[in-house]
Amino acid sequence: MPAQFVKAFNIRNKSDAADAKAIWLAVQQPCKAVAIKTEMQQAVLMMHRQREQLVKFRTMQINGLRGMLAEFGEAMGKGRSALGKAIPDALTRVEECLPKVLIDTLREQWARIEKMDEEIVTIERRLREWKKEDKAVKAIIEIPGVGLLTATAAVAMIGDPKAFRSGREFAAWVGIVPKQTGSGGKVNLHGISKRGDTYLRTLLIHGARAVLTRAKEPGPWVEQMKKRRPPNVVVTALANKMARTIWAVLAHDRSYEKGYVSMKPV
Repeated sequence: MPAQFVKAFNIRNKSDAADAKAIWLAVQQPCKAVAIKTEMQQAVLMMHRQREQLVKFRTMQINGLRGMLAEFGEAMGKGRSALGKAIPDALTRVEECLPKVLIDTLREQWARIEKMDEEIVTIERRLREWKKEDKAVKAIIEIPGVGLLTATAAVAMIGDPKAFRSGREFAAWVGIVPKQTGSGGKVNLHGISKRGDTYLRTLLIHGARAVLTRAKEPGPWVEQMKKRRPPNVVVTALANKMARTIWAVLAHDRSYEKGYVSMKPV
């Protein structure tokens, strides 16, 4: 049972007794239950969370180090690779005019960044090893725009794909379908709902953007969309299509086929 559904039945002050009553009332309502994950899926999901935290901490450390060196006139380009190329010469130049204790502190901070790089690479290596053993990951990684991180995260988060009735329901669970409001029989469509796991939705959006910018032949559907819609709308639409394709491959236990068209029975 999702916790947000239970919250609606918790009246007044929070207590153990009130929480138990709210859960008892909530589970009696007709709603979709949370899919049970396997131990391996939960373990892979935890590795993704650890990697996400390391990337955030590394970004904070990089921004802090770049800002401190900028105070002494050492401006460097954006990005991890630009910092890695410029930091040795920058520390050598400021070493002549700054106290040794500060230089040692800056070098220690740079060492922490390199250590986090190694930890991130180690987690990705372990995910790559799991990909070789898991049939579902190997199946959906063939989808254009789905890489190692997206494939492993999708398989770990979806649990049982048959818990969703359709690909659109899975896309709605991820939060890449239009938000709907309306009254009096009139339905209004807005931007994407963003209801669901932010991490998986971000991976799908980045994968779709990579297809649009790097793929030599993104396909006729994408080319037609690019003529009619703004770039960000095309990216979101392609991410939605990727999510539906992921569900179809996992739910029907089949390999990805480029150009496959599903035909409804007459």
